[in-house]
Amino acid sequence: MKKSFKMIGLAAAMMFSGQIYAQNLDIYKNIEFKMPQVAETSFAANTVSITQYGGVAGGNVKNTEAFKKAIEDLSKKGGGKLVVPRGMWLTGPIELKSNINLHVEEGAFIIFSKDKNDYPLVDVSFEGLNTIRCQSPISARNATNIAITGKGVIDGSGDVWRAIKKGKVSESEWKNIVKSGGILSSDGKTWYPSESYKKGFESSSSFNVPDKISKEELKSVKDFLRPVMVSLIGCDKVLLDGPTFQNSPAWNLHPLMCSNVILRNLTVRNPWFSQNGDGVDLESCKNVLIYDNTFDVGDDAICIKSGKNEDGRKRGMPTENVIIKNNVVYHGHGGFVVGSEMSGGARNIHVSDCTFIGTDIGLRFKTTRGRGGIVENIYLKNIDMINIPAQVIGFNMFYEGASPVLEDGQKQEGNKAPEKVYPVTEETPIFRNIFFKNINAVNSDEAITLFGLAEMNLKNIVIEDSQFETKKALTIVDANGIQLKNVKLKYSEGTGATIYNSKNINLSTVKFESANKPFVKVLGNKTGAVLLPKEVTSDKNLLSIGTDVAKNVVK
Repeated sequence: MKKSFKMIGLAAAMMFSGQIYAQNLDIYKNIEFKMPQVAETSFAANTVSITQYGGVAGGNVKNTEAFKKAIEDLSKKGGGKLVVPRGMWLTGPIELKSNINLHVEEGAFIIFSKDKNDYPLVDVSFEGLNTIRCQSPISARNATNIAITGKGVIDGSGDVWRAIKKGKVSESEWKNIVKSGGILSSDGKTWYPSESYKKGFESSSSFNVPDKISKEELKSVKDFLRPVMVSLIGCDKVLLDGPTFQNSPAWNLHPLMCSNVILRNLTVRNPWFSQNGDGVDLESCKNVLIYDNTFDVGDDAICIKSGKNEDGRKRGMPTENVIIKNNVVYHGHGGFVVGSEMSGGARNIHVSDCTFIGTDIGLRFKTTRGRGGIVENIYLKNIDMINIPAQVIGFNMFYEGASPVLEDGQKQEGNKAPEKVYPVTEETPIFRNIFFKNINAVNSDEAITLFGLAEMNLKNIVIEDSQFETKKALTIVDANGIQLKNVKLKYSEGTGATIYNSKNINLSTVKFESANKPFVKVLGNKTGAVLLPKEVTSDKNLLSIGTDVAKNVVK
């Protein structure tokens, strides 16, 4: 009887949810870890329109009070759908409450006010630190069962918040920007939207995430404290399905400490030059689906975070149990990114069937000393990339810091710094157990850089069944347990591989292909147990082993 009841319930659920239910079942296929099924939103049958609460379309009348009244009234009724119909709807900040579905119909265009007085200073978290910034255009805090749906467009009016460098735009665009108001830097090469922004920018970099600065001081640089566009803090059962989110003041979508989050069928856009113009920053969240979306942004596109330094470690909430599938990324500093604010850790993340077209770096992992945190059990497969101007796969444990220089003078990302012994503490970041399969890239700059720390090597990184057609090939520094299985590196410049102070490196099945003969360098007195292809080890002209490398290390 129980089994029969369950079957009837499943059939009813499929009839009620239709295609959405089937999509969610499919999204869980071939996941490498135990993934809980993400709880979906469900709303009462109540439906109201913004026009019932005095909403006026046209883009000239602020509808802030209309949105507030509609959400409050709908909330009192137990929740439901708030419809924004076709038209332009100017408004100040919108605060969502539990059980509200903000439904932006096709043809509807919500544009947020350019008057910064509409956005008071509030306590938030930004760039992984507890701080104070302007209120977000859309926000929710500790809400349950909320959604933003429909095929409309939501615009954060980010152009009035951001500075612009002259070199980033055409001459005619620059003239129009200068005519619009604002103020120029002393050298005339940067446009600031206001004197308040300029003061914040020039006073101290700490203003981006202020530390020990009074609220009175903050008020004088308020314009510089740009908000994220959609701020969801401590929410459960969150659905973003359908809209275009664009032109955010800072990050576009920022779920923080949320659970049961679904982001699907979204278009997320920002100008390519927008500072902090990320697509989605998933921070200290668990049980998340991100699929069937398109990103074209000014910074990292799909980014995993969990707090920065001591604030992140105190919070102690990793981002975990995440499925990311079937997304397209155009411009962005990174297609899929972990860090650099990952002090709470990240684990159990699956990324597959994505396409990156011209992102600066494809699969990007970044941190630095002082962060702490453990990043582990990350699985990436079936990723296609083209026109990547930096690394296809890049690990940089010296983000915002300095990196060592290899024996031959080859400078890695960062500034020249002497090698130094650092202790392992809670501030030491750990990246381990990260697996790549069927990664394909063409017409790109550099295939793979695996760049760990001397005191905490990258550990157990596996790349298999993958092909890279790039200018430069492979660099491995301070790593332990690196395997490239059935990998083809077709490159046109430099060495096939440079290995420095790394051990347990297996490249025995790598196929190096170059206009010149493939050449491998092995350096560093900490290097041990390196397996290379026979074509390399059998020809002395193809292999250079540093004088400080122990005997019989390379086989």
